[in-house]
Amino acid sequence: MIRKILAAWAPMIALAGALFCAPAGAEEAGRTPVPHPPKGQGEHCVADTEFMRRNHMKMLFHDRKETVHEGVRGEKFSLAGCVSCHAVKGADGKPVAFSSDQHFCKSCHSYAAVKIDCFECHASRPAEMPQKAASAPADAPYAAIASYVRDMKPEVKP
Repeated sequence: MIRKILAAWAPMIALAGALFCAPAGAEEAGRTPVPHPPKGQGEHCVADTEFMRRNHMKMLFHDRKETVHEGVRGEKFSLAGCVSCHAVKGADGKPVAFSSDQHFCKSCHSYAAVKIDCFECHASRPAEMPQKAASAPADAPYAAIASYVRDMKPEVKP
């Protein structure tokens, strides 16, 4: 009885295995497919494409160390520069956030099962600068903080 059931279901099980286990497009190329992230908007990247694929995280970590620990702000390998050049627009014409499967970083990082934490603090899409903010003095945020600190009254403890 069990043999008859297995014989009847064997072709279905084999077909399901073939459909769900074979990677899409693998039969055409003869190997496992790789992600194809969208191209950046500039004429060329800050470095060779193959170099950036293998080393972008090292560049970002290096910049993080220089910026956070040494106070050096550079533009060449800045995360904001990467995000603005590689922004992918959604159906509404606006850049998509990292939560979208269309996001530039997601295509490779999901494929490689690599969790990135960049966008827990940083913006995952380019900021839209209002016209008014562009004309504000560079030290405006610091002036507001300094004013707040000056107005603070020390706590009196009994």
